[in-house]
Amino acid sequence: MKRVEIERIDRPSIADRLALWLSTGHYVDGLWIGTWEDEPEPILRRIEDALSLIKHHDRVRYDRLIRDLRRVWVVTLPWELGNFTHSIHACEIDTRYCLAATTTPELIATVIVHEATHARLRRCGFGYEEEQRPRIEQICLRREIAFATRLPNGDAVRDQAERTLTLCATGEYWTDRALHERRIEGGLETLRYLGVPAWLLPLLRMSLVARYGIGRGLRALKRTVR
Repeated sequence: MKRVEIERIDRPSIADRLALWLSTGHYVDGLWIGTWEDEPEPILRRIEDALSLIKHHDRVRYDRLIRDLRRVWVVTLPWELGNFTHSIHACEIDTRYCLAATTTPELIATVIVHEATHARLRRCGFGYEEEQRPRIEQICLRREIAFATRLPNGDAVRDQAERTLTLCATGEYWTDRALHERRIEGGLETLRYLGVPAWLLPLLRMSLVARYGIGRGLRALKRTVR
């Protein structure tokens, strides 16, 4: 895989800094866990249970993620279950997923393992460009599978990771276009969840699609100039 030069300055956005300031959280073994939701305790208990699973069943991996991450932050994500944000060194987990009755501590733990692997790869200098994205995701999913094999009740999470791994075979699932389409649909669903009026959603969709078209044009121009 191609390495990329990591930016010297990768500062958190103002929105992230404000949201972190408004969040409730505490430290577990030096790792901050928190959320900006109004009722944080059920969320924080779930994150603690997931971290306890990792610590108990895979101590080496646990010690590694404590070094690679600074935060586990539960927020409303637009389309993904989890995300690694380099500027705040955070594994982010979607609030709806974290609180769902069907989401077990094992599932939350594998999300943390996955995003911590992204953090480690970033620290090693690997980017997330389109051409190397399937390989990056393969690595993260294989770390999930390796962790799941250590769990007493890991069959379901291992099967889920193996099914997702098949999406890396062709790479089409991880193209810029495919990602953006999922972001648009997921973003609109999140806006519905947050109570945005239905009549406004088509306008927001057009805005997101137009923004993507402009972004693709600018990236193409940048490659041409190079």
